[in-house]
Amino acid sequence: MDINERARQTIRSLPKTVHGGQAWKLDNIEDYSHNLNPFGAPTFLDEIVASAVSSVWHYPDDASLGFRTAVANEFDVEPENVIAGAGSSDIIRMFPNTFLEPGDRVLMFTPSFAEYTQQCKICGVGIEYIRLREENDYRIDIEELSEKLTSDVKALYICNPNNPTGRVEPRDKILSIVDECEEKGIMVFLDETLLELVDGYKDVSCASYVGEYTNLLVAGSLTKSFAIPGIRIGFGISNVDTIDQLNKVRMTWNIGAIEQAVGERLIAEHMDYVHDAATLLRKEADNMFDELKDMGFPVNAPCDGFFYFCDISSLGMDAGTFVSKMKSHGYMVRDCSSFGPDFTNCVRFCVKDNETNAGFLAAMRKVLE
Repeated sequence: MDINERARQTIRSLPKTVHGGQAWKLDNIEDYSHNLNPFGAPTFLDEIVASAVSSVWHYPDDASLGFRTAVANEFDVEPENVIAGAGSSDIIRMFPNTFLEPGDRVLMFTPSFAEYTQQCKICGVGIEYIRLREENDYRIDIEELSEKLTSDVKALYICNPNNPTGRVEPRDKILSIVDECEEKGIMVFLDETLLELVDGYKDVSCASYVGEYTNLLVAGSLTKSFAIPGIRIGFGISNVDTIDQLNKVRMTWNIGAIEQAVGERLIAEHMDYVHDAATLLRKEADNMFDELKDMGFPVNAPCDGFFYFCDISSLGMDAGTFVSKMKSHGYMVRDCSSFGPDFTNCVRFCVKDNETNAGFLAAMRKVLE
C-alpha cells in the first residue's frame, strides 16, 4: 500500500504551513519578515539558562506551576486559569483536539495566522473564512460577523493584533463579540501572541476577563515579546473548566525544565524589557509611516503595532518580485502569497530600531526607483 494511502484522509493532501523569519539561514540579510522584539533576545538570558541546567537530570514539573504562576500574576488571574504550551502553537493544536469534532464548522478571518487552518483541518473540521478588506482597513466588520455567527458554528478564531495585517481591535469590540458568541454557544479562540509588543497592551488584552466567560480562551507566548523563537514557551488562559479539558490533550512534560525556568524568570522579573520595546516600536512605526508615504509606497495608515501589511499592486509588481528585489539589497520581507490567492500582491514587514529602519527604508527607495 502506498504510504499516502496509509495516512488519514484529512491530511493526505494537506500542505505544510509557511512562516516568515527564515532569513537567519542566509548570509548578510536583515530579516524584516518576522515580527520580534527589535532589542533581540535579552543579554541576561544566558544566566537564566545556565542556572536552570542543573535541573535537567530529572523530569520537568508536568504542571509547570512556577511558570503558570508567573503568567497568572502578570495577567491578574489564578494559576488554575493557565495552561503551559510549547509556544502558542501548542495551544493552537490543543484547542481543536479538545473541543472540536470531525465535521464541525468554525469561522476564521482571512488573511490570518495559518496554523489555525492547519490544526483544524488535521482534526477534520470545516472552515468558513471571513475576508478582511482593505477598504475597511483590514478590521473586523461586526455586522458581517454577526450574520455568520449561526447555530452550527462551534468556534470563532480571532488574532489580535491580526497576523499578517497588524490591526489591533479594542478590548470593548472583542468582548462584545465574545458576549454574542457566549449567547449562541460558540467558543472564541483569541490569539494575543503579538499583543505585548503593542504600546499600552494591558488596556487591550482580554486575558484578565476569562473568568467572566465560559467560552473564551486566550493564547499567548514569549516568542515575540522576548525575541526567543528558538525557546518554545507559550500559554493559554481561560476559565478553570476549559483548562481542565485542555490538560487532557496536553502532551505530558510538554515544557522542559529549562523552558519553564526561562519563562518564569522573564515574566516575573523582566517585563520592563518588553514594555521598553513596545514604546520604541510605537515611535518608530509612526516614523516609518511618514517615510513610506514620502517615497510613494502604498501604505494607507500607520500600523497599530509593529508591522505593516501592504498591497503593492500599484507598484506594478507582485509580492514575489518585490521580495526578490529587497533581498538583493540585503533585506528580507514576507511574501504574503502563502495566505491565499487573494494576497499575491501583498507583503508584510516589521518595524525595528531607528538605525536599522533607516537602512531598510533606503533599500526600499532604491527598489521603488
